[in-house]
Amino acid sequence: MSTPSAPVDHQFALLRTRRFLPFFITGFLGALNDNVFKNALVIVLAYRGGSLLGLSGPILINLAAVVFILPYVFLSASAGQWSDKFQKPRLMRWVKLAEVAIMAIGVVGFIGSRVDLLFLTLLLMGCHSTIFGPAKYALMPQQLHPAELIGGNGLVELGTFAAILIGTVLGGGLVASHEVGVLPISLATLLIALAGYISARWIPDAPAADPGLRLNPNPLSETWRNLRSAARDRTMLLALLANSWFWFYGACFLTQFPSWTREFLGGDETVTTLLLAALSFGIGIGSLACERLSRRGLNLGLVPAGLAGMVLLAWLLPLTGPDLPLQTAAGVAAGYGKMGVAGAASAHGVVQARLLGVTAFLQGPGIDTLVMLIGMGVACGLYVVPLYALVQSRADPREVSRMIAANNVLNAVFMVVSSALAILMFANGATIPQVFQACALATLVFLGVLCWLAPEFPRALRAWWRPVTG
Repeated sequence: MSTPSAPVDHQFALLRTRRFLPFFITGFLGALNDNVFKNALVIVLAYRGGSLLGLSGPILINLAAVVFILPYVFLSASAGQWSDKFQKPRLMRWVKLAEVAIMAIGVVGFIGSRVDLLFLTLLLMGCHSTIFGPAKYALMPQQLHPAELIGGNGLVELGTFAAILIGTVLGGGLVASHEVGVLPISLATLLIALAGYISARWIPDAPAADPGLRLNPNPLSETWRNLRSAARDRTMLLALLANSWFWFYGACFLTQFPSWTREFLGGDETVTTLLLAALSFGIGIGSLACERLSRRGLNLGLVPAGLAGMVLLAWLLPLTGPDLPLQTAAGVAAGYGKMGVAGAASAHGVVQARLLGVTAFLQGPGIDTLVMLIGMGVACGLYVVPLYALVQSRADPREVSRMIAANNVLNAVFMVVSSALAILMFANGATIPQVFQACALATLVFLGVLCWLAPEFPRALRAWWRPVTG
């Protein structure tokens, strides 16, 4: 299918077209299933893993994170080649059909309490996502008009983070409920996979980008070749690195959310979910706003603007919440007691202060944290959507998938480095707020390097800002 001769009037009109809607639904369902399964597995490992394998829950949970991300390192290069050599919609259909079989293994693992099968399912889901990702992002410039790329990417990012939120709540909530158990969550993952395959069958065909491509079986040399190809255009290479910085930044915050909420904000699990929802909501707003702010074109000025917002809000976020560092139950009670939410008059009050629900949290200084996270999400959306559009529009049409695949490898490396640096800081006595502010400073340095090495980013920001301010 060729690119349409004229773009739609606005991004939401894409949802009424066959060239976008089935693709959007398929991607949404894939991200949803990833997160339903991963979060259900985390609960199973946290509560039953030790009794099943003789290992602690935290060790198994971190092992699960490694298992899921490994395919991004070793399979991305091959996935990018397959996506460029073969028809992307056809490849996506095969991948979604494989997802049904993968989820069938997961069903057996859940029902039979087979942690080995659950880990195998997680590894195969990582492979599924690794292969699907390059095809998903590289298909967009084939199916969308150039003026629709920003809006289309905005909708895709909105759908992805909505799927992450829904999957987190559904996966963790269902399997954690003793009344529900594992059967419904098993059926849910299988049905979502089936729905994804059905929607993939409605994606219109598109020609292969480079059918004569000779496949390179070596993932390391292929990844290096792709990065060297990107380096021919410095702005292109910086766009890949900037996209990976988004995942570095996100890993820093999302990994610490549960502990930060409990130890420094005094909130329970529902508060953690609320904060994740606020961040996802903000990313959705920022992603959708990109089309209007960029006037339906690719405006690189949004990238430094969004990155500056990420710096500011990452620095200010640890300053919200209670007045005192909430590292003890007494600290929690004292901090919220000043706001009249919970007193410290009794030991019972102290315990309750450590487990504030959503209502009590929002009656105190928690509303400031919520607003900060929404703002951070908006900045992230403004930052990342133009970067995807830049890669899609600037790469050689024959190797867009390979550029996306190389980016996925970088993303995985940046996330691992982010987690390793956080662990190193904790080992040297740092607190979670200090890790957040260190991330803010590192992001500020990256902003300076980006603007120095690619001056077209700040130039685009100045050109965009002058008409806005009149």
